[in-house]
Amino acid sequence: MRRAAIVGATLAALAFTEALAQPRAPQPYAERPEVRAFVSEMAQRHNFQEQRLLRVFRQVRREDAILQAIEAPIPEKARSWKGYRELFVTERRIDAGIAFWRRHLEALDRARRHYGVPEEYIVAIIGVETFFGRNTGGWRVIDALATLAFDYPPREEFFRAELESYLLYARKLRLDVLAVKGSYAGAIGIPQFMPSSYLKYAVDFDGDGVADLRNSATDAIGSVANFLREHGWASGEAVQLEARVDGDAYRRYANDGFQPRYALAELEKAGIVPTSPAPAGDMLATLVQLETPDEPDEFRIGLHNYYVLTRYNRSAFYASAVADLAKALRAANP
Repeated sequence: MRRAAIVGATLAALAFTEALAQPRAPQPYAERPEVRAFVSEMAQRHNFQEQRLLRVFRQVRREDAILQAIEAPIPEKARSWKGYRELFVTERRIDAGIAFWRRHLEALDRARRHYGVPEEYIVAIIGVETFFGRNTGGWRVIDALATLAFDYPPREEFFRAELESYLLYARKLRLDVLAVKGSYAGAIGIPQFMPSSYLKYAVDFDGDGVADLRNSATDAIGSVANFLREHGWASGEAVQLEARVDGDAYRRYANDGFQPRYALAELEKAGIVPTSPAPAGDMLATLVQLETPDEPDEFRIGLHNYYVLTRYNRSAFYASAVADLAKALRAANP
């Protein structure tokens, strides 16, 4: 009898140990104190119904794949300018961009005249972001933003603000908050606006009464142009200059942020020589160094409008790829 009791106790202890070793199922969002506090804030600040919002969060899923993706090592191509550029400046994307341009000629021309942004830059951004609306993301936006807002501490403040904006956006457009899909970071629609940008910069450019960036290419075109203008796009000005460097004096200027702060004459004295026609006047600029492992670096002189492109995505690779794709589009569709 005693032996049976010992065996039983041993088995119970083993079962308990195994249970501890098993990963616990995450607590449902609606039951978590920080989510309930967020819901209370939404009720107080924006007049949401607390119980209705809690019912929404009972259906929200934590997506571990999103956490793995956001914490994954940067892919080799993303660390290589040549590899990154080859993803976006391709004959296939240029051909698709020309077709998009011709399909939406009137809207692009109207956006250029109204916002001062050339057609090729609007088309290039949409081409880089979603291949002209073909790849807008398959994650439920509410799941993506909740996962990052409540389970990704490094950027929880940013994503909680985006979750707040998303709920306001869905209410404004009378959308099913559980149905909208986007990127794993919560970006939405043809131009991949984050919800806060949607609220600030999306425009109803087709005149149907709704700024719909998921289904209306015309609204997407107007909204991209509006975003760039609101961030200071200077109509008629260049974006970047290709450059070469002589000597080592350029190093103190390389990748010193995106904000133009140096006179072109100062950069030239440091051996940074434009290889494309420089604009007239005392324009400020910054030096961008685009690195490719085991190959010579490329250099660009970023002007004010280059800085504006980095407001869309704070990456030199991104802004340079958009500028290169825009140049290729303009050359193919003069």
